[in-house]
Amino acid sequence: MSTALQIHSLRSKSVFVTGGATGIGAAIVEAFAQQQSNVAFVDVDESAAAALAKRLGAHARIWWRKCDVRDVLALQSCIRDAANELGDFSVLINNVANDERHELLSVTPEYWDERMAINQRPAFFAIQSVVPGMRKLGGGSIINVGSGGWQIKEPGYPAYATAKASLHGLTRGLCKLLGPDRIRVNTLSPGWTITERQKRWLTPEAKSELHRTQCLPDEIQPEDVANFVVFLGSDEARMCTGQEYKVDAGWT
Repeated sequence: MSTALQIHSLRSKSVFVTGGATGIGAAIVEAFAQQQSNVAFVDVDESAAAALAKRLGAHARIWWRKCDVRDVLALQSCIRDAANELGDFSVLINNVANDERHELLSVTPEYWDERMAINQRPAFFAIQSVVPGMRKLGGGSIINVGSGGWQIKEPGYPAYATAKASLHGLTRGLCKLLGPDRIRVNTLSPGWTITERQKRWLTPEAKSELHRTQCLPDEIQPEDVANFVVFLGSDEARMCTGQEYKVDAGWT
């Protein structure tokens, strides 16, 4: 486990992450583990989840379950079970997503609903599950992971773009409602983050275009996103709510 700046307000607090086994999600899980938070996460990739939990378990309290977030009742059951073991959640990160490419004319109502069931719906119902506990705790932080892709007008995934754009609508629609309970709601939109999955599209031509459109020359790593998520989850960001923040090297 690499050394990270310690934010003491996160020590022993409980954190829940959707889609936490790989990519940005795994970096978020590790970043909170480095803060000595109690971290729970769900994912469909059982082998990656088990390996991550084993690697981090010597340094932090980790809880995980295999869960298909398209099943809302299963997701909410996992949140309840994790809270029973770790305590009510101070931080929720709605990270789970799947940016499968698709053509406009090929989309059926069934495919549309399935995309929303992964990329949009879990965020709302995860929030619904953690809010009562956050109210008991006297506050909390909800971070909806958005996307820069739709903001640069990426044409390859209209259903995904719609789902990701709507997450900031969810942020804006809840921040005033939950503010009196000191529950903060923000959107964190990454740029093109070089996870193992994203490397398949990082051709020499794409890399050249990325370096042309970003303001900074370096490629964004999952840890760059995770570090900002940690800040938004901490008491140091206690007056930040209702906003969209970007870690995109000036891409959008």
